[in-house]
Amino acid sequence: MATKPELTGFIGVGVMGGPMSRRLLKAGYPLIIHDVNPAAVKPLAKLGARVARSPREVANAARTVFTSVPSPQILLDVALGTSGVIRGSKVKTFVDLSTSGLSAEKQVAQGLAKRGITLVDAPVSGGATGAAKGTLAVMVAGKSPAIAGVRDALGVFGKVFVVGNTPGQAQMMKLLNNLLSQVALVASLEAFVAGAKAGLDPDMMAAVINAGSGRNTATEDKIPRCVLTRKFDFGFPIASACKDIGLAIEACQALGQPMLVGSAARQLWQFAYNQGGGKRDMTALVTYLEPWAGVEVRGNAARKARRRV
Repeated sequence: MATKPELTGFIGVGVMGGPMSRRLLKAGYPLIIHDVNPAAVKPLAKLGARVARSPREVANAARTVFTSVPSPQILLDVALGTSGVIRGSKVKTFVDLSTSGLSAEKQVAQGLAKRGITLVDAPVSGGATGAAKGTLAVMVAGKSPAIAGVRDALGVFGKVFVVGNTPGQAQMMKLLNNLLSQVALVASLEAFVAGAKAGLDPDMMAAVINAGSGRNTATEDKIPRCVLTRKFDFGFPIASACKDIGLAIEACQALGQPMLVGSAARQLWQFAYNQGGGKRDMTALVTYLEPWAGVEVRGNAARKARRRV
């Protein structure tokens, strides 16, 4: 008979952590959760999750604690702060699902190890949609016994890829993945804006590109679903894109690798952020390119909807 999962902690139940923790609950994992936003915990509490007042309280109750937080500094506070997981009396395994970068991840791993807590570095890729559907790519690095102990739970989120045995290696893999994704979106949006300026139909452009060699995740998904419709609802903010591409370039430069194309793409993300776009969806980046060309990239359905208004 299968053993029922023990109480598991989850800290950070926002855009990504919310759907991931919901999937754990539905898979039979009893949860104790914490988030600084009271509104984020309410739906999960209704599904049966216990709500804790601090990361330390979570770590007092659960042997395994997952985190999904938006920045390296928040990770450091959650893990090593005065009310952090490191102060907990029960926790033994800390699983970081965030994109936190190499420096913070290694700092957390070293700090927790002093208290006998093992870190599993496990950032995810696939966005909020993938988190809800359980189709994320889960990149994992850490000690084999610790990974084995949480692999079933990680499998609830999507496909697990063990990329190394040292915390920080999965972060590097995730940063490189995001670098490619964000550079591809910048280049693709520039191409669609130029095409619109030349009088090409955006729907036709998407069909041609996706049948040819220029296709990528931006042309196949983000642009048709979120840009041509003008919904801008992919579920990942420009501020987070800025953070991720910045961490990626800094990590590569620390290895002595010049990042010429990535650095150029980073400038455009930073430009949008500096214009007040940090909270806007990443697919809204196109709206910072369009004024320079004097066009809008609208699919046929969005053009018809605008005419009806």
